[in-house]
Amino acid sequence: MSDRENEIYDVVGIGFGPSNLSLAIALEEYRSKAPETGITSLFFERQPSFGWHRNMLLPSTTMQISFLKDLVTFRNPTSSFSFVAYLHASGRLPRFVNNQDFFPTRQEFHQYLEWAQARVADRIVYGAEVKSIRPPSDTAPERSDRLLLEVSEGGGRTTRVVEARNVVISTGLVPSMPDGTERDERVWHSSEFLEQYRRTDPRELRRVAVAGAGQSAAEITRFLYDELPHAQVCAVIPSYGYAVADDTPFANQVFDRGAVDDYYFGTEQARDAFWRYHRNTNYSVVDDDVIRDLYRRWYDDEVRGVQRLEFLNLTRVAGVKRVGAETRVCLRGGPDAEVRELDFDAVVCATGYDPMEPAGLLGELDPLCVRDTAGRYRVERDYRIVTAPEMRCGVYLQGGTEHTHGLTSSLLSNIAVRSGEIVDSIVARSTGSGAERALFAEVGGDIR
Repeated sequence: MSDRENEIYDVVGIGFGPSNLSLAIALEEYRSKAPETGITSLFFERQPSFGWHRNMLLPSTTMQISFLKDLVTFRNPTSSFSFVAYLHASGRLPRFVNNQDFFPTRQEFHQYLEWAQARVADRIVYGAEVKSIRPPSDTAPERSDRLLLEVSEGGGRTTRVVEARNVVISTGLVPSMPDGTERDERVWHSSEFLEQYRRTDPRELRRVAVAGAGQSAAEITRFLYDELPHAQVCAVIPSYGYAVADDTPFANQVFDRGAVDDYYFGTEQARDAFWRYHRNTNYSVVDDDVIRDLYRRWYDDEVRGVQRLEFLNLTRVAGVKRVGAETRVCLRGGPDAEVRELDFDAVVCATGYDPMEPAGLLGELDPLCVRDTAGRYRVERDYRIVTAPEMRCGVYLQGGTEHTHGLTSSLLSNIAVRSGEIVDSIVARSTGSGAERALFAEVGGDIR
């Protein structure tokens, strides 16, 4: 990386999951059309290699979006980075078509992501964590035309500073645990499930609990029931059973590009309607086939006179403590809000994630970022944080914009279009050239 030490990048991406992978591809396609004016970019990822929810790649689990909602297709249908192009390159296109399924397995989609990132690998530095973003010391922060990023590499053994004109933050969501619950060798968050499960002797898991009402909770419950025929599996559900995800055609329009405009430019009443009527397209809901699989297993057990699968409805985890070799869980709920304690050999908290919060990274730049009355960042339609008028550098967010861009903000469904819009913005702000704008439109951009 020594040849890059003194380069000023037009774009530096922080985090390299699917969102910034899609952005890297959009930039690559722009550069391929205009190598003489191509925007320079570099991405930093703290993981040692590419990985996206590896600990939830459970057997036979499928994506909840169509394969056409890949990294590129909705931005550039002719892209060589599409899922269809991946299938062709891997020799599986005819068999995938014969399968007659819009929803690939999660394992296959992860292989697609790995295939795509390998093609832009020269733009990525793995095992590198951006610790801070700051302006140059010789310039007033709001007037600087570049930002300095402090990057820790090699497990913290080395540190270097990289300069960028724009940064795109996509560090992902933060695992959320119930109050009074800390992770340990027998208390896991779903984000670490497979890794922790493989470290454990299955014979020691005689009674396990899964807390949560969403897709991950239901999938883990099904997995543990099937993998541990000797064990009792207890599903702790805050609702009265699992709720089915609304994936009907009209409801799915909330993931369309136009819906983002309707949310962003809509009234507070319109925004509230999005959440009130369409939250069940994604949040705390489960695919119909997974619900039916679990119900069928529960019913079959009842017919046989056994009870390996137990559902505690209207119940939440109120705390966890270790008692000898056991994990004692305090549960609050049921129709009478009873509080009781039960012992388990392992507890999995599929209790969701908190939004990405970049304030710690921004440091002294944070006061230049405008917030709303609720203390949240104000964000332009192009996903750029609203900053002091004099600040020439762009700070873009891929995630953490649900309050401005709606419930699809951090989802894969809009990933291709969102990345294209960010590149549109960076190109327009850096060049202001009509020719440049027209050029990017040719490769699927839409600078407006």
